[in-house]
Amino acid sequence: MTGLVYWLDMAGVIVFALSGVILACRSRMDPFGMLVLAAVTGIGGGTLRDLVLGVRPVFWVADPTYLWVILATVGLSIVGFHYIHRLSRVFLPVADAFGLALFTVIGAHKALQLGAPGVVAVLMGLLTGVAGGMVRDVLARRVPMVLRQEVYATASIAGGITYVGLGALGIPAGVAIGLALAVTLGLRLAAIHWKVSLPVFAWVVIHPPAEPPPAGVDSRAEAVADNTAEKRAARPKVRVRMISPRQRDRKNG
Repeated sequence: MTGLVYWLDMAGVIVFALSGVILACRSRMDPFGMLVLAAVTGIGGGTLRDLVLGVRPVFWVADPTYLWVILATVGLSIVGFHYIHRLSRVFLPVADAFGLALFTVIGAHKALQLGAPGVVAVLMGLLTGVAGGMVRDVLARRVPMVLRQEVYATASIAGGITYVGLGALGIPAGVAIGLALAVTLGLRLAAIHWKVSLPVFAWVVIHPPAEPPPAGVDSRAEAVADNTAEKRAARPKVRVRMISPRQRDRKNG
């Protein structure tokens, strides 16, 4: 079982490192920039997880194979730069979704192995899955996916809860890992395909219905001298409501 988790971890590092390389290419970075984005994406979340859990040394210091894998990924990407540069823009979020699913399960699994409570294991899965991508996007001067794609952290939390819950029920670890991966990946890919997002809070301006001018008002001076209470009643009202992202975009547009 330990071998399966290890290779899943390696797969997650490769996928996340590749997503960092793709974003570096689109941001017109040099090879060093590609290496930095690949590294922070591939091992950033796991590093923060180990620091929070008090693991010393962190995983890539104890096993430098992770660093060699990142270097190999970047090297092969530079060789095949023209192919990577032509990849569809959908490839980055899809690759990120696979990395999110893998790292969510790995983070939750490691926390449970260290004796952490279930809720902490779910949070460690979330941290492992989203932290590296957040740092990657900030370095590339982009709004992190976790902040602009609402069904992102939600998918990670759902996968972590699935893994922890199945483990508590005595389900074999291999089955729990597979189902947790399916839940996280399924939710994230469904959100990408159907553009599903959670509702957001937004300021909504409510304009009062237009009223005809009062009878007998012939001059502009008389119109300006309307009652103060009527002016206040005619002002648009602002309310905070929960609306869908599409409604928000229509109102902002």
